[in-house]
Amino acid sequence: QLQLVESGGGLVQPGGSLRLSCAASGFTLASYAIGWFRQYPGKEREGVSYISSSGSRTEYADSVKGRFTISRDNAKNTVYLQMNSLKPEDTAIYLCAAGRTSFRVMRPANYDYWGQGTQVTVSS
Repeated sequence: QLQLVESGGGLVQPGGSLRLSCAASGFTLASYAIGWFRQYPGKEREGVSYISSSGSRTEYADSVKGRFTISRDNAKNTVYLQMNSLKPEDTAIYLCAAGRTSFRVMRPANYDYWGQGTQVTVSS
């Protein structure tokens, strides 16, 4: 069964850091590009970051550039999102997705498999 599982979310103070993980089971993550998305209550999912299957290309939303870093360890079948200098507006459910896209990489429709998400709350 193909599955993506996110972990690492939680409550953190403004300015703090979290590292999210996206682990795959049932398929080889190395064959897929991975996107991280976030979703606010009642809103559409928005793209946060992207990494190509090889890891040679990364993309970031303007709102997280310089604060978030995406990486992957294909040997561990896992992709990471390091989030630093967190702000209250980063509070959302974060989801990872796998696809074979290299075009419009922040578009949720271009991804085939999704995790259930992990809650990130930034609050003092």
